[in-house]
Amino acid sequence: MRIAVASFSHETCTFCPNITTLEAWEKGGIRYGEEALNTEGEGKSYITGYKEAAEREKDVELVGILRTGWPATVGMGSWLTTEAFDTIADRIMEGLKEAGELDGVLLALHGAMAVMGIPRPEAELARRVRKVVGRVPIMVTLDLHANEDVELANAVDAVFILKTYPHLDAHEIGVTAARCMIETVRGNFKPTMAVRKPGIICASVFQASEHYPMKEVYDRCRWWEEKGVYCASVAPGFAYADVPDVGFSVFVVTNDDHELAEEAAQDLSDLVWSLREALTRPLPKAREGVADVIRMVREGTKPVVIAYHDDRLGDGTHILKELIDQGAKNFCSTSIADPKVLEMLAENHKVGDTITVRIGGWVHPISGDPVEITGRIEYLGSVDWVETGPMGKGAKRHLDLVASLDLDDNNHVVITQRLFAPMSADPLKAIGIDVDSLDIVEIKSRVHHKAFWDTWSRVDYPIDPPGTTPADLSTLHYENIPWDIYPIGEKWRR
Repeated sequence: MRIAVASFSHETCTFCPNITTLEAWEKGGIRYGEEALNTEGEGKSYITGYKEAAEREKDVELVGILRTGWPATVGMGSWLTTEAFDTIADRIMEGLKEAGELDGVLLALHGAMAVMGIPRPEAELARRVRKVVGRVPIMVTLDLHANEDVELANAVDAVFILKTYPHLDAHEIGVTAARCMIETVRGNFKPTMAVRKPGIICASVFQASEHYPMKEVYDRCRWWEEKGVYCASVAPGFAYADVPDVGFSVFVVTNDDHELAEEAAQDLSDLVWSLREALTRPLPKAREGVADVIRMVREGTKPVVIAYHDDRLGDGTHILKELIDQGAKNFCSTSIADPKVLEMLAENHKVGDTITVRIGGWVHPISGDPVEITGRIEYLGSVDWVETGPMGKGAKRHLDLVASLDLDDNNHVVITQRLFAPMSADPLKAIGIDVDSLDIVEIKSRVHHKAFWDTWSRVDYPIDPPGTTPADLSTLHYENIPWDIYPIGEKWRR
């Protein structure tokens, strides 16, 4: 049994300023052939799950086709060019043709890719694969933030989506998909799907799987699986891709049981709709949010993690400015992306120098104004570490250039080349910051950081300053989403 594996994955923030070109993909790295299956030093993923399922069998061979890395963009990339999509898709098709006879195809995708001129790129990719391989099974694994609808279901045989955010079950979902593929090829399984679109769009910051309201949704998914559903998936979607299939989607896979699939899909869709107000609630802005955090710390509720959730470019300064202006102590701003300042520091300064610099606020006006800081350089150079936290545990990580400034009062600001969010304390410790002495840690993350940082902090506090990916979606100018999707509706369109 020969099963092809290909991965072309991107979470596209169409409100970011810089388009994602083929050059960015090439610079980020693309692997071909057997190298596409090499996961050494990467931690768990869909592909490690595929490999585990295959290794359990004596007659299953995985055939590597292509796997993209992350394109080299400043912060999150915006729209993919049609050239980038078509070129990489064509390379997948050529790889499939050269692979010889295949019994199935596993596609490790994301689901929130946005491409110029191609409304539903994952479905389009699957259709192109179908033209090459014919009627062999095609199965897809997707990120929890996927924006998908019935077009993908019509193009493939089964869809499997993560149930955890932070994403800790990619390996398990990979195993689930590969097992389904193997049993389908053997004739023991007939994948049958039902799909629903509840009609809700919500910010990523409200999608944590172990917290209300999404915990209720994933608990219900597992309940249906106990009742005989093979896999029940709910993707809350990615609100920052301005695409027609944006928002929640439900995919239910059964073994030749259409009635059960439809019943479960409708129930999950109804449950999501009942939770719509909790999924779209307002969050505090920068000034009031930081003031509340400082009050909590003063009253003894500490340490606190500030989730600066809406900065997808990395240069946002709103939270740092308020921490400084309001006199916060014992804080660390874990990343201001400013490659020009970093380059200047590397060329002209050394550890121990006291400097005054203006950082951030250079990519996009919505990121805030540059902030002037004075501090002693406590770290300057590249950094390597191995993740010990749940996100990517065991993975080797590297930053080419990073600086850390000590601002006195145990206040620290980390400067990076691009958007960076530490998924554990490991990178901060690697540059010499005593994390356990801090009262406030500000991270440019929505939910992923919670896997580690919720075990360290007393409170995880999201704040919603202006940004490219706000909680208040009414501040964004959409052009392509459904006119009646909750809560935006027609009044927020042009």
